[in-house]
Amino acid sequence: MAFAVVLVVIFALFVIDAAGREAYDWPTVAKYVFDRRISMAAFNTLQLTVYSMIIAIILGVTLAIMRLSPNPVVKSVAWFYLWIFRGTPVYVQLVFWGLIAIIYQTIDIGIPFMEPWVSFDTKVALNTFTLAIIGLSLNEAAYMAEIVRAGLLSVDRGQEEAATALGMSWFQTMRRVIIPQAMRVIIPPTGNEVISMLKTTSLVTAVPFSLELYGRSRDISAETFNPIPLLIVASIWYLAFTSVLMIGQYFLEKRFARGVGDRRPDRKGDDLTGVAPAVGVDKPTVVLPPNESGGH
Repeated sequence: MAFAVVLVVIFALFVIDAAGREAYDWPTVAKYVFDRRISMAAFNTLQLTVYSMIIAIILGVTLAIMRLSPNPVVKSVAWFYLWIFRGTPVYVQLVFWGLIAIIYQTIDIGIPFMEPWVSFDTKVALNTFTLAIIGLSLNEAAYMAEIVRAGLLSVDRGQEEAATALGMSWFQTMRRVIIPQAMRVIIPPTGNEVISMLKTTSLVTAVPFSLELYGRSRDISAETFNPIPLLIVASIWYLAFTSVLMIGQYFLEKRFARGVGDRRPDRKGDDLTGVAPAVGVDKPTVVLPPNESGGH
């Protein structure tokens, strides 16, 4: 109790001190928190997060299934992808994507080593917003692949054997049996990855794309020569988005946790019903909960 009081006092002192600090410049924070440029930048940040995560989840599921494939070539390709994108920093990857037009001046479609059917100028075909999405999604797919693979491995092997006995192919077993059951394990870390992706969008200035939340607030602070209030403005928007995502993650986890009675703290192990064989008796014995069997 005393420790809790000390924490409350420390927090109150911090708030009082922050309220009086001139460096925070709260009037400027209030001025820019709903500024149109900041609002549009926040919308761009949401777009980057949503588009990148959709692509990353689709690609991550594909890579996870490839890693679990019995084909050694398919498994090796997936492993190599994860080795590259998990082994290098996302900022470095984004810088490379920003320089892609120097590495590949054109995007050619056709048969390799022959005259291309169609050719596009890379700078025209891929703008910085698109490159930011590609860089973020390809990096995130490597982590999503491991999350999905862990979820798939958490499903009892007997489920796969039963599906095989029913005549299902490997891909049918994955799609109809394994993946639906693995969602309970996959959802919580995926929610964390979405929140992490929201904050990772602040690195797309490496592409360079500067119309997201952090980049825009930095540009405005360069005009006002007052960076601290604009950093607070960006932090407020990030906190608002992450708070909504955390609430959504909670209800999503609750949705996929339905039916998992043995892991619910409100379920008691002795509240069991069913039919069990009785030793030395020809007929089975019905097991009732304590309140229906007189408490015995």
